[in-house]
Amino acid sequence: MTSSDPLQRAKRPRSILAGPYGHPFHPIAVTIPIGAWTASILFDLIGFFVDDPTPYTIGAQVLIAIGVVGALMAAVLGFMDFSQIPTGMPAHRTALLHMTLNLAVTVLFAVNWFLRAGADHDEVNVPGFILSIVGLALLGISGWLGGKLSYHYGVRVADEETQRQGFV
Repeated sequence: MTSSDPLQRAKRPRSILAGPYGHPFHPIAVTIPIGAWTASILFDLIGFFVDDPTPYTIGAQVLIAIGVVGALMAAVLGFMDFSQIPTGMPAHRTALLHMTLNLAVTVLFAVNWFLRAGADHDEVNVPGFILSIVGLALLGISGWLGGKLSYHYGVRVADEETQRQGFV
């Protein structure tokens, strides 16, 4: 395979900012929004069952903000990886859907944050909670697509010869 091979090109970073060969930063960065948004749902659930939900509703809102900032950072890194995938290929179409879903989820959580910011914190914001559930469900679908990009198509995964070094 040559460096002009589309698969080999998709394995290489566009810039060192995307992470070195075989160690992309995008999969690391996505743990920030996934963790923050999952924790925000847990805070909401706790808020439904305690006498004073205020600290939990504020905590959920803060976690949503952290997730949005983290998602924007992950999006920049992901776009750098996306730009290495040649157009017109199944991996490119999968990556485009993955990116579109992630951007939609990020917008959904940003709207969620504004919805909560304009409400009282003395009870769980039910519309915000529903948006969080929908957002996390869409994020799960997008995450599955991201896994397909890495584990099925090998985007930003070291080639088999490099991988073989760990088994000799």
